[in-house]
Amino acid sequence: MNSSAPGHRQLSLTEWLILFVAILGFAFDTYELLMLPLIARPALAELLRVDPATASGNAAILKWTGYMLWGSAVSGGVFGLIGGWLTDRFGRKRVLVWSIFLYALSPLAAAFCQSAEALLILRCTTFIGVCVEFVAAVAWLAELFPDPRQREKVLGFTQAFSSFGGLMVAGAYYLAVTYGQHWPAIHSGHAPWRYTLISGLVPAIPLMFLLPLLPESPAWKERRAAGTLKRPSIAQLFQPAFRRTTIATAILFACAYGAAFGAIQMTPQIVP
Repeated sequence: MNSSAPGHRQLSLTEWLILFVAILGFAFDTYELLMLPLIARPALAELLRVDPATASGNAAILKWTGYMLWGSAVSGGVFGLIGGWLTDRFGRKRVLVWSIFLYALSPLAAAFCQSAEALLILRCTTFIGVCVEFVAAVAWLAELFPDPRQREKVLGFTQAFSSFGGLMVAGAYYLAVTYGQHWPAIHSGHAPWRYTLISGLVPAIPLMFLLPLLPESPAWKERRAAGTLKRPSIAQLFQPAFRRTTIATAILFACAYGAAFGAIQMTPQIVP
């Protein structure tokens, strides 16, 4: 990052703050996504008022777990597709910040829900925030670091922290299980799944203080001021020159994300 190669320079304090926010966002993307496999079974057992040890109770929990997984994935996917339009319409920074607030506040609200339906809705809004944040963060970083080599390093460096999200949420759940009985009661109980959901609020706390220091994308501001901010048609990706690459890339990324997050989220069902 501090390379002395031609065209490279040391990062300013503001740029390091930008990287910190991006790292926070990418790490908690995974954190929020992988929260569900940990809390789904105990949460649904409590909210549905069923005994997971019985056949009927287990069936009800599996059915609602399916609703949670598919409902949130579809919601996030749809809004992820329009994330580019949102960032063009409202700005990279604004969409990034509000999407982080969305996926940080949704788990907080979910921690106090008293029905499976409410938990489902709030998991959907969490996924929407995660998917939109990813789109906004990549666009924001790409335009704030216009030098190609530095941009590649910045995007690779910040997204690498996504892997830590799973480790952090596992640690948070462990702490909730181990020490939750000593924490303030929620709805007259000390359910670890509720405390784990509350921990999803963490990324919003530093963001509130850093928000005034974060710049908007200069490229976006210039194009908007000049009236040249116009998104290309998605149909251009399927023109003869790009069609094969577009289809192959879409399939590869769908398989990669499907295998990674699908397998990880189903691990509690696969490994008892």
